[in-house]
Amino acid sequence: MPDLEYSVVMTEATKEELETFLLRADEQEDLVFALYTPSRGEHRFTAMLGSVLHPQDGDRQVHGNASFNPAYVERVYAAALAAGQGVALLHSHLGPGWQGASDDDILADQRLSSSAVPVTDLPFFSLTVGTDGTWSARAWTNEGGRSQGQWCPHVRTLGRHLSVNYADHLRPVPVTDDRLRRTRAVWGEAHQASMTRLTIGIVGLGSVGSQVAEQLARSGFTRLILIDHDRVEEHNLDRLVGAFPEHIGEFKVDVAGRNALRSATGQGVMVRRVPHSVNSDEGYRAALDCDVLFSCVDRPQPRRLLNHVAYAHLIPVIDGGIRVRHRGGAFRGVNWQVQTVGPGRPCLTCVGALDFTQAQLDAQGLLDDPSYIEGLPNAEEFKASENVYTFSSAVASMEVLQLVALTTKLQDFGVQRFDFFEGHTRANLDAEQGLSCQCKTLLTGTGDTQEDWFTYDLGLQEVRL
Repeated sequence: MPDLEYSVVMTEATKEELETFLLRADEQEDLVFALYTPSRGEHRFTAMLGSVLHPQDGDRQVHGNASFNPAYVERVYAAALAAGQGVALLHSHLGPGWQGASDDDILADQRLSSSAVPVTDLPFFSLTVGTDGTWSARAWTNEGGRSQGQWCPHVRTLGRHLSVNYADHLRPVPVTDDRLRRTRAVWGEAHQASMTRLTIGIVGLGSVGSQVAEQLARSGFTRLILIDHDRVEEHNLDRLVGAFPEHIGEFKVDVAGRNALRSATGQGVMVRRVPHSVNSDEGYRAALDCDVLFSCVDRPQPRRLLNHVAYAHLIPVIDGGIRVRHRGGAFRGVNWQVQTVGPGRPCLTCVGALDFTQAQLDAQGLLDDPSYIEGLPNAEEFKASENVYTFSSAVASMEVLQLVALTTKLQDFGVQRFDFFEGHTRANLDAEQGLSCQCKTLLTGTGDTQEDWFTYDLGLQEVRL
């Protein structure tokens, strides 16, 4: 993976607004400016497109192609400075598919970047849309007073589903062989090629996460980032894929990474191992390098952080949890629930997968204090050992199927919940319950414009994230 790559992401609502304006019925090119908020990962800088600043009378001319006037640029720069955001120019080309840049495009980009970058202290982005809604993007920086541009490997659009337009010369279709023949036949060549080029992060490489990594590796995925600070212990050996007694004491990410490379059916597979908690700066920034995140954690505090990332940084999070019920020392049942969260979907609090009070206790270290737990009315819930291999296997498979549904648009499961005694899985539970989620209005696309650990009110209580 490169030292620093650039990417662009927008919500479905922003994409619709841009394409409604730029793809003209009279088949002329057009242009518009927008602002973006930055999302800074360890190796990726992402521009999250937000406010679209439509031209006013006299701001631009349309004459087959399009050009802009200085007054328009000045108004855009003033808005960017007031918001503390970056600037993007978006224009249309008269042709389908991924669009390259003409000499005139490059000259316009260089001229704008030479002023936009010093004004905003952020890279300048230039995007082009084809007549079929395919986007391409370039990022411009200033090095030694000279404008330097580079193509973005992809442009992502996120809502109920994730759509991705790739620059094939930077993120080529993975080469496959007969090992993936059946997988390609099931999803189709186009879906397989799009899914397997995504950068997938797995947070938590325990019983669920290690199996998610195994499934993705065998399914031809080529770009994995594994995030977990834990080491293998003896009591993990009944649940961790690829872990044996000789691996006790090793980082779980090393075991899972080695196993993924051994099981990989794709070619040119890259597995990045991050032996840090997602609550740390190293783990958090690694998560921001991902296109999709799997939440395979068993603590409320990292789950709360990942809920934040899903909305603030426009990175969908696929989350799952298991709850085993005992009474009098006897097994009384088990439920597990799987869901994808992000813009266009209810958050983890809304669907009952995250308790902010518990997350606050976890952040204060109280859930590791046996004397404190004994005093809680639901103490048994915190002492349960819930990750049995059979349960974890089912959850991992359901999470991977959520990824397939998210990226192929073949299905939308919503919130899924399995009950052991009922013996079946219910789907789309989020459509059955009243939701009061404020993540959409308070968090979506805020990125690095506010503190990563910040205060907001979800209608329950004010909490410190």
